[in-house]
Amino acid sequence: MRRRCVFLVGLCAVLALTGLASAASAWRPVRPVTVIVPWPAGGSTDMTARVLASQMERYLGQRIVIVNTPGAQGSIGMKDVWEAPRDGYTWGANASTDMVSYPVLGRLAQTHRDWKYFYVLWAPNLIAVRADSPYRTVEDLISAIRARPGQVSVASAGVGSSGHLAAETFRLLANVTYRHVGYAGGAPAVVAAAAGETDAVMQLSMEAADLLRAKRLRALAVMSKRSLEIEGYAAVPALGRLFPRMPEVGSYFGIVVPRDMPAEVLTAIQAAFVPAAEQPAIRRFARDRGVQNVALYGAAADQATEEQAVRVACTLRDAKLAVKDPAEVGIRCP
Repeated sequence: MRRRCVFLVGLCAVLALTGLASAASAWRPVRPVTVIVPWPAGGSTDMTARVLASQMERYLGQRIVIVNTPGAQGSIGMKDVWEAPRDGYTWGANASTDMVSYPVLGRLAQTHRDWKYFYVLWAPNLIAVRADSPYRTVEDLISAIRARPGQVSVASAGVGSSGHLAAETFRLLANVTYRHVGYAGGAPAVVAAAAGETDAVMQLSMEAADLLRAKRLRALAVMSKRSLEIEGYAAVPALGRLFPRMPEVGSYFGIVVPRDMPAEVLTAIQAAFVPAAEQPAIRRFARDRGVQNVALYGAAADQATEEQAVRVACTLRDAKLAVKDPAEVGIRCP
């Protein structure tokens, strides 16, 4: 009997120690977490980070502070994220397009495979012009560019940005030559187009939605095989009706952290992200901005990024914008 009691006491001690070890391995932030948005306020990355952070805070049990650090098409802010201590208190936010383009453009040594992704939204690119533009259809715009090669201007968030890649995809599909005008971010680019500083813009739906509803911009096409519904605005026709073999042009958006972040930190981020991504506030935001609510993390997010990598890196190569051949960063073009 005495031996049995000793055994039970020992077993309880082991279980207690195991529980303590498990609790010690679970990470919970004890101070606010910083999310570096490497673009100006008001753009797609910034909007996504703010709405997602507001929902993740309740599950993380701590405040999430957004810090805008724009410059060099977002690579400065992402460098800051990479160089921050791996203590869980510094995250990044960005688009899949940009994470792929940085090494191909020679801006970061890290490739898209050096990061972990928590994607909450998919946003397509739109072709839009100011509301009083003479171009009423995408066919009108194509005809104008062909009539004046190199003179019709298209705004974007800068070289290698999602908007610039969309414009280059459009150029290759339609066999036209336009004049690129880069801005500090997606929000300044769509505002510039609405003000008439440029003839068109091919940024993301969530950046253009408010200006479309305010009748300051007119959408000519969504760069997809399917038309797009934006709440409070007419359906946007699909560019795929003219170019049936075109790819889906857009980006995933969400939280990005170095892949070598401690496992317990990654687990804590995922535990807060999964329920936050399904909240009504996120769904309302998606409907309002003409984007798709997704919840991709782990292997699914890695696969989505790999699929984006081929389109993005190979477009940069074909447009003669790549500093490195995609093969140098492990991407095989068809």
